[in-house]
Amino acid sequence: MTVWYVASIVLLVGGLLPATLIGSRGGPTDRLVGLILASAIVVVTLLALAQAYKQTSYLIVPLVLAVLSTTGVLVFTRLLGPR
Repeated sequence: MTVWYVASIVLLVGGLLPATLIGSRGGPTDRLVGLILASAIVVVTLLALAQAYKQTSYLIVPLVLAVLSTTGVLVFTRLLGPR
């Protein structure tokens, strides 16, 4: 088991649990913060797993997810704004 596997497990357990708790409670703004945190953690975890498997083709998914999650945050922020 390499350092990259350990890093991905630590990120999933230590990061995704608080993001899920933040995303499941509170108002719409708090849930949006939880979504942003979860997407950032998933991107970093997938990057660590791509390094662990030593496959550069696996880097496409986290990079696309980073772009799409940023776009999604902008859309949700627009929807949450004053009407």
